[in-house]
Amino acid sequence: MIIKFLLFIDEMAELNTSLSYYSLNHQAPDVSFAEATVTGQAPDKGLYFPHNIPQLPKGFIENIGRYAKEEIGVTVMQPFVRDSIPANVLQTIVGETVNFDFPLVQVDADKYSLELFHGPTLAFKDVGARFMSRCLGYFNRNSNRHTTVLVATSGDTGGAVANGFLGVEGVEVVILYPSGKVSPIQELQLTTLGQNITALEVRGTFDDCQAMVKQAFMDEDLNKKLSLTSANSINVARWLPQQLYYFFAYQQWQHTTPPVVCVPSGNFGNICAGMVAYMSGLPVKHFIAACNANDVVPQFLQTGEYNAKPAVATISNAMDVGNPSNFVRILEMFKQRGLPLKDVLSSYSIDDTTTAKTIKDVYQQHGYMLDPHGAVGYYALGEYLKQHPSDKGIFLETAHPVKFPEVVEQSTAQKIPFPESVQYLTGRQKLSILMDAGFGGLKEWLMNR
Repeated sequence: MIIKFLLFIDEMAELNTSLSYYSLNHQAPDVSFAEATVTGQAPDKGLYFPHNIPQLPKGFIENIGRYAKEEIGVTVMQPFVRDSIPANVLQTIVGETVNFDFPLVQVDADKYSLELFHGPTLAFKDVGARFMSRCLGYFNRNSNRHTTVLVATSGDTGGAVANGFLGVEGVEVVILYPSGKVSPIQELQLTTLGQNITALEVRGTFDDCQAMVKQAFMDEDLNKKLSLTSANSINVARWLPQQLYYFFAYQQWQHTTPPVVCVPSGNFGNICAGMVAYMSGLPVKHFIAACNANDVVPQFLQTGEYNAKPAVATISNAMDVGNPSNFVRILEMFKQRGLPLKDVLSSYSIDDTTTAKTIKDVYQQHGYMLDPHGAVGYYALGEYLKQHPSDKGIFLETAHPVKFPEVVEQSTAQKIPFPESVQYLTGRQKLSILMDAGFGGLKEWLMNR
């Protein structure tokens, strides 16, 4: 089976021309996957994007039920990494990235939950963080210079990146998170590991943290002293592997017509990865970006005007983003193909009252416990299906409910069992460095650490 699969991969490689990445600001040279991963952002401060989206090999989707997760992962990712990573190394990276379950669970007659919280930090971001950390470790294997991974988090990214990069040689990780705006378990996951992980607790919002990180990448002094890269979804090695669980969902899909897919959306990296999978040949009938009160994209789809706003704090905090970085990639993708975005994407904004009521109603009616982000996805999918009653859909349950105990337990009147996989956090001491919002303090700290 393995020999046949490797021959299949060779045939697939021949079908795809050499793939390079270009800056969406169009003022920087094209680069390889390795260069895009190590630098994170282009010199002209644009996001990297592939010149073309590789097409899946003939017969792959029709026979997807035959393949293991690792085989699906290598098939999907190999055309994106090309010569940057040898086949045997890619197999190891993918195997370590997806070595947990991604179950598709039916919640009611027409809605299914893709549970993405079975990884080590109980969040969908485990996939991208584990893939990127292993890629960066491989790219740094012969380098004497340390890489500093600088990342802003609104909740789950920090824990996933901390876990994924823990102990990776030659890599130091600095995580910025908004003080008082992440859940207790999220904070423990990103502040208690030590070793090569440092957490900066910023007196501000996620948008403040993200602005500080972006400014660091633009600063000449910092870039002379440090080799900086990002582990946010702006990095291609964090963003692109998120395609994989869309394929795992389709492998489990039992209906003859493709699913509608609803994605809780904050920085829009997750849904953008799903759309890359769709453009490569994955059957999806329609995408829904489910947003909370941060409604920049829903408003854009209604009015055609994109107006970034300050982030609004909500109970679905990982989606509290007022200026989603990855939406420009979605626009570029549809521009490349000459397709109208509205034919493929809808978007809804769901308020906190509706989110909490959805958690309560779904638990009472179906015995299924949603986290606040999955609840936004479930409700938005339901709104779309009211207008398209013959369709069925998948919503992404992006984090375990235990990460949001206050709202979930209040809504369901149930105590959430503490998963065994995170019991090691109990009693651990939080280690963070408090910092004011603003680039000056971050620059001083990075220059003098």
